[in-house]
Amino acid sequence: MKELIEFIAKSLVENPDAVTVTEEREEDGTILIKLAAAQEDMGRIIGKQGRTAKAMRTLLNAKATRENLHASLQIVE
Repeated sequence: MKELIEFIAKSLVENPDAVTVTEEREEDGTILIKLAAAQEDMGRIIGKQGRTAKAMRTLLNAKATRENLHASLQIVE
């Protein structure tokens, strides 16, 4: 799942080397994906009214559901 978010984020930004994605498992089994990018690329990651971020979360949830897991995406500034 980390690879999916990393691929999408690097495709959107102008500085793909600044994109970092980490994956953590919480105690309840939820997978937390943290996405960080360069400050000037945050607008591209979030999108107008958060549409791009919402779409990434939807794709992440679809992939997690297929694997019988729960996942969430946190965008870190």
